[in-house]
Amino acid sequence: MKILVCITHVPDTTSKIAFVENNTQFDKSGVQFIIGPYDDYALARAVELKEQHGGSITVVNVGEVETEPIIRKALAIGADDAVRINAFPEDAFFVANQIAQVAKEGAYDLILMGRESIDFNGGQVHSMVGEMLGVPSVSPVMKLDIEGETAKIAREIEGGKEYMELALPFVAGCQEPIAEWKIPNMRGIMSARSKPLEVLEPTDNEVKTEVEVFELPNAKGAVKMFDADHVGELVDLLKNEAKVL
Repeated sequence: MKILVCITHVPDTTSKIAFVENNTQFDKSGVQFIIGPYDDYALARAVELKEQHGGSITVVNVGEVETEPIIRKALAIGADDAVRINAFPEDAFFVANQIAQVAKEGAYDLILMGRESIDFNGGQVHSMVGEMLGVPSVSPVMKLDIEGETAKIAREIEGGKEYMELALPFVAGCQEPIAEWKIPNMRGIMSARSKPLEVLEPTDNEVKTEVEVFELPNAKGAVKMFDADHVGELVDLLKNEAKVL
């Protein structure tokens, strides 16, 4: 089984976010970057499927040279080789187009990625890749098992879960609890240094969107504490100031 896992290069969830160039560019200064958490679930499940059924795992990232440390981490976790598309991920369409080209050339049985990246949270790439390849796309996938050429899937829907069977190949946007994150061991870290990492130039530069400005959310208001004996004052503020009553 050939599995393609798409990973993103995103700020750590504890990073302080700021913008520069009149709020048109993200300020990367002092920011720690990680593999997208949902992509980590996809990679972990790919490793488990490889252990069960054999085959190989390729990771692909659309990013500039600064993304290579997280690609090496993915190789240390269990991927066999990697592809980096040497371009800044301008928007979802651009990223999906690059991934689709890699997927077409590699003839993969399964394409896994996170349900969304945690920087833009668009949740669009998996469906775009599926459309470009002419194969089904399913998200968010919480359970994935492979039996022969058939996948058994559980995905989250509003108010419950949906269970389905799907023929390979297809695209899946993954989330917990599809697998548990895997931490690379020393052997994996050492072997990752010699695993192939191919750098490709983008197939085209078509971008569908343009960022005009970024805005931080409004700061949270201060918390007001009330003594249990002053319920009337609390009710008054909820009614007249917060206007939730």
